[in-house]
Amino acid sequence: MSKKRVAVLISGRGSNMMALIEAAKAKDYPAEIALVLSNLPDAAGLARAREAAIATAVVDHRRFGEDREAFEHLLDEELRKNRIELVCLAGFMRLLTAWFIKRWSGRILNIHPALLPDFKGLNTHRRALEAGVKQHGATVHFVVEETDAGPIISQQWIPVLQGDTEQTLAARVLEIEHRIYPEALRLVAEGRAKFPAPNLKINSPK
Repeated sequence: MSKKRVAVLISGRGSNMMALIEAAKAKDYPAEIALVLSNLPDAAGLARAREAAIATAVVDHRRFGEDREAFEHLLDEELRKNRIELVCLAGFMRLLTAWFIKRWSGRILNIHPALLPDFKGLNTHRRALEAGVKQHGATVHFVVEETDAGPIISQQWIPVLQGDTEQTLAARVLEIEHRIYPEALRLVAEGRAKFPAPNLKINSPK
């Protein structure tokens, strides 16, 4: 089986990155994590990736000031140098430009801690609690130019419990993220979820 070469882009500790690395250890998994790339040289996830014998690279966005495309041209160069076929954003705290998204159209996945299309953007757990919703969760989607608006690949929901805080809700949603991101990458790598209209998979709580 020919496995898709995947790069995981991170800015921090890389907990979703590690979930993908662990999943990719299975012989029947259709993707290999070939590169972990960060925009910050001190991102804790880089050391974790090296411990897992994964190649790493850094393109420090601060070198480029406001020139986002110059930063992304170097990102693109690293990805192509490593023969990357799919990109997974995992806590990558940079908004990508239209140039980069078009260049990698249909090949970039992102994990979002909410049930899209609800609660796009930041502070999703706090906003969910303030809105009084009964269900919350996580979504994996293809990346498009509009933030958190790409076709959904996989979702899973959990009930919001009485007494939940932002922290308790975030912890339970993170467990979901670690399950559905590897599942969504498998669907894409196997060609079962295709851009722009993948097969939406919504899971109930486990």
